[in-house]
Amino acid sequence: MPWLLLLACFVALSASAHDRRDMELLGAHPLQGRSSYQPVIHPLGARWIAFVGHHAGRALNPLTGAVEENGTSILDVTQPREPRLVAHIPGDPSGGGAQMVRVCAGATLPNADRSRTYLLRTLGDFAHEVWDVGDPARPGRVSTVARGLAGTHKNWWECDSGIAYLVSGAPGWRTSRMTQVYDLSDPARPRFIRDFGLAGQQPGARGPVPTGLHGPISTGPKGNRVYFGYGTNAGGVLQIVDRDKLLNGPREPSEANLLYPQVGRLDLPSTMGAHTTFPILGLEVAELARQSGGPKRDFVLIVNEALASHCAEPRQMAWLADITDEARPMTVSGWTVAEASGNFCARGRFGAHSSNESFTPIYYRRVVFVAFFNAGVRAIDIRDPYRPVEIAHFIPAGDAVTNNVEVDDRGYVYIVDRGGLGMHILALTGAARNVANLPQQPGSKLAPAKERP
Repeated sequence: MPWLLLLACFVALSASAHDRRDMELLGAHPLQGRSSYQPVIHPLGARWIAFVGHHAGRALNPLTGAVEENGTSILDVTQPREPRLVAHIPGDPSGGGAQMVRVCAGATLPNADRSRTYLLRTLGDFAHEVWDVGDPARPGRVSTVARGLAGTHKNWWECDSGIAYLVSGAPGWRTSRMTQVYDLSDPARPRFIRDFGLAGQQPGARGPVPTGLHGPISTGPKGNRVYFGYGTNAGGVLQIVDRDKLLNGPREPSEANLLYPQVGRLDLPSTMGAHTTFPILGLEVAELARQSGGPKRDFVLIVNEALASHCAEPRQMAWLADITDEARPMTVSGWTVAEASGNFCARGRFGAHSSNESFTPIYYRRVVFVAFFNAGVRAIDIRDPYRPVEIAHFIPAGDAVTNNVEVDDRGYVYIVDRGGLGMHILALTGAARNVANLPQQPGSKLAPAKERP
């Protein structure tokens, strides 16, 4: 009963003192105060389940009565106004949390048990593992994909092919963040394909070591591209890779073989990183409709990560790069929160961190959501990629450190907090709703299945 009372107080506080514009708070959950990183929202039959990765730490699990290392929280969010914790998969006793989660249904993976749903997660800085979460209240480990690593981070998993791009620190490599490519089409039997990274990161290389990988996003077999983002707040690189050449080309990590699948590269200024590189392909640009090149162009949203508190570094923000000519990508616009709008520098960690990564047609090519630490989450209209405009925002009550954001195929927006303020479930309101492809209230009817570009 004390836990239920605490939960009720948390929801009441969240609803009463937040800062918002055209974004409504529907529900909230404290996540036991665990520092939170990646949320993934996945349909499971008639239910919607949220999987949340956590940074290092420990907290009481109210379902078991035990203090557990931060790992992966699993919540039923079918009713967004009443999110409910159904399980917590602890992290390793050595610490490190389990920051990253991805989820695929066995019915979509080519060689998996069709009755199961699988969760891929990091385990501390040393391993990647797969769990069966078909019954989200009773998760069970399926396999350990890789272990003995020097680092882990923001993975990507293609549910239609099973190919996984794991951010790892493989033995012998000169960086703690490169890519290990695995075939997880049957998650019970992981199959290693190759190691990959920027030339200069490979074993035996000499000279300066290029900045480490932060995370990839793939468009799968159909799109045949993988967009890699290197760096956080410095030395950022967007690398565009031919997926087929990456998977089927020569695998020995020589400089020539690492360069072989690369079709484009954009080096950011030394003071900017590339935390998230989200492709926005086939965007119709109205002002180009009469030009011979046609109205559609391809872009990547590049989001830097702010690391220093009180703005003690160059401003980390969000950028749109035109990649229509993949060999010559270039930034065409940038966007950030006006610091004076909330005196954010004085309040702590301010700047961009990450964007949503869902391709749901509700928002794709229309709106992106960017987590801005103490400036909360910002909804940005990108229909004119040369002049992105904020249309809504939400800052949780308390000392917000909004770390990551995701959306689901119903149109709900989920943010999680690095400082322990939990998860907030949001919906666009007012004029902002008109920008999204939301013909009905979110949740009144399921939106179309998410598309891949």
